[in-house]
Amino acid sequence: MQQNIIFIQPKSKDLGDNFIVRRALPAPEKRSVGPFIFWDHMGPAEIAPEEGMVVRAHPHIGLATITWLFSGEIMHRDSLGNEQMIRPGEVNWMTAGIGIVHSERSEPKKSITLEGIQLWLALPKEHEDVDPSFFHCKIEDVPVVEKDQVEMKLIAGQVMDMRSPVPVYSDLFYFNCVAKEKTDWSIELRDDEEGALYIIDGTVTIDGKDHLKFDMIIYPKGSEIKTSLSHDAKFMFFGGVPFPEKRHLWWNFVSTSEEKIEEAKKKWQEQKFPSVINEEELIPLPNN
Repeated sequence: MQQNIIFIQPKSKDLGDNFIVRRALPAPEKRSVGPFIFWDHMGPAEIAPEEGMVVRAHPHIGLATITWLFSGEIMHRDSLGNEQMIRPGEVNWMTAGIGIVHSERSEPKKSITLEGIQLWLALPKEHEDVDPSFFHCKIEDVPVVEKDQVEMKLIAGQVMDMRSPVPVYSDLFYFNCVAKEKTDWSIELRDDEEGALYIIDGTVTIDGKDHLKFDMIIYPKGSEIKTSLSHDAKFMFFGGVPFPEKRHLWWNFVSTSEEKIEEAKKKWQEQKFPSVINEEELIPLPNN
């Protein structure tokens, strides 16, 4: 099934407030991988105290978000009253469900090098309207396994007898992988799940071709993934079982129902979403 591999190079995207990311999903070549529907790579970016990283309060419905940092730190605040600093190696999981509002800011008193992955997962149709929730996983609670000289941290989901404590709603897996030396690394996908690699650093060689930082390689269901890794290779490995229904995406809203997205637009415009604690600044509804 190797002939069906899809290769994606992310596009730069301004999320507002001069916050630039590299977006790999959705892409024209592939809209999603399993339940993963958005993939943003932040940085690496040097952020000075006088500049700061500021993503003002904004809403979500019908999805869950995961933040995983390689460097720097971000303060998460949300409309449930949570205020949590996110640091490298920790997992921030936020379920929007029927609706949540959150903001993200860097610490204004110091310079940081910020780099990390932020992504969205669509919720199963039967869970799109669950109550919003928030879960923070500490470094020591992230499961770790070694395979083919690669350290694999299970950020979310379940593989064999390994399960992350992060409360997911569907069949998925999400790993942070670091090669300890130059090595060959392989793994098989189940017949019902698709998967992908996203390169953070180093070189990943597939079928004799080198792939570098920011490249995403997507495999179809049931594939056997075979790679050769450089000694400094770092990558994310993720995927899961795709949903049978189409997902509509507009701004920060995701749903199987276009009507629910229209309702969310109106609700945000009329300021009927709950507020983020200790914040008044909002990102306005886009014009298109």
